[in-house]
Amino acid sequence: MDKKLKRNNHIPHKELTPSEIVKELDKYIIGQNNAKKSVAIALRNRWRRQQVSGSLREEIMPNNIILIGPTGVGKTEIARRLAKLSNAPFIKVEATRYTEVGYVGRDVESMVRDITDLSVNMVKAERTEEVQEKAAKLAEERILDILVPPLKKKQMVAEGLDTSEMVNQAEENFSTREKFREKLRSGELDGKTIELEIPSSQMPNMQVFGPFSFEEMGVNVQELFGSVMPKKMKKRKLSVKEAKLVMQQEEAAKLIDMDAVVKDAIERVENSGIVFIDEIDKIAGTKAHGGGPDVSREGVQRDLLPIVEGSSVMTKYGIVKTDHVLFIASGAFHVAKPSDLIPELQGRFPIRVELNSLTEDDFVKILTVPQNALILQYKAMLETEGITVEFTEGGIQEIAKIATEVNEQVENIGARRLHTIMTTLLEDILFDAPDHITSTSIEITNEIVRERLSSIAKNKDLSRYIL
Repeated sequence: MDKKLKRNNHIPHKELTPSEIVKELDKYIIGQNNAKKSVAIALRNRWRRQQVSGSLREEIMPNNIILIGPTGVGKTEIARRLAKLSNAPFIKVEATRYTEVGYVGRDVESMVRDITDLSVNMVKAERTEEVQEKAAKLAEERILDILVPPLKKKQMVAEGLDTSEMVNQAEENFSTREKFREKLRSGELDGKTIELEIPSSQMPNMQVFGPFSFEEMGVNVQELFGSVMPKKMKKRKLSVKEAKLVMQQEEAAKLIDMDAVVKDAIERVENSGIVFIDEIDKIAGTKAHGGGPDVSREGVQRDLLPIVEGSSVMTKYGIVKTDHVLFIASGAFHVAKPSDLIPELQGRFPIRVELNSLTEDDFVKILTVPQNALILQYKAMLETEGITVEFTEGGIQEIAKIATEVNEQVENIGARRLHTIMTTLLEDILFDAPDHITSTSIEITNEIVRERLSSIAKNKDLSRYIL
């Protein structure tokens, strides 16, 4: 029992159970229980596979998911929150950013390079945090070396000092150094200016000819030539406080084994990486067309196939295998249908989850329940101006009602409609708050909401452009 309670107080992300994942998602996303359940199982399966021993582990493939639903119902929000829960390399990309190989634009392999970059930075940040204490001590010694230069024995010998004089000077130097150390730690020296030599970030001008860019090859130009060309150093005057931070970063970088970082990062991508591909419906060609842009869209789908199925991608850190990377795709599929994707790609996404359109009751919950609820956001912003805003239950219900009506009459953009409605409703308050409003407390009732929004909501032409 005690062990279970301890786990709940601080649960390592990779050990979250499906029910715990759903519970975390419930804090920010209203409804869509089927989608939450599917991603929770997929996330937990990442951890389960790691516990399997022997060759069978390599045979367990991720069940990729397609989230299907209209815009504004929570597909992207699920991705955002999943990234924070996964404690694993996670990247969200738009399918429309990619083009077929041979066309100008980003190739699909770049998503693997991007998630690898992200993973390296993630591991590097973790390793940096681990060595911060030691790096801080080394940075302190370097600053003291500048403020109280250490005595050199050769120089003292050259000056003709005998042993006792050398000992006295050494003791005096040590005493002075310790006094400066105390002042440095207490912050007394933070404003003092010192001169440092730091690496220059300038790179030589280069022109590359050919069909491939360095980005496409996964090569970092600065890293490529940084090891060949000597680093240029430049002198800069910094305060002791600034210099301490610069030196601490330099020392931390020296203490980190980048080979181990890269190895760990690639392992994380290969075994627990998650790629969220948004707007996949935009690359699905409709059956009615046989040429034009549909040809290019189909090309992108075919380029995606080996990545999703499992292939080896060259990055600047080495080969990265995508066999066990989890892919979650999403799309509104207003025009195209999931069946319009090429059959091979459909087969790579065996789990399909449909998200429901949002109701008036859902809008009420979205406005009030999540930890980042829209009403809480606006109240917090206006509090910075010394204004307290309260929404009555009737006012909140009226906002939800108008959002539902406008979505039905104009274009259903889901919960995003609430952003435009709230901004329109509070526009005058937000504008006048710093200068003209004398009242420090404002109550938003259903009458105020109707007065400011009902005429716009009823006029379809105005709603199309304002709400």
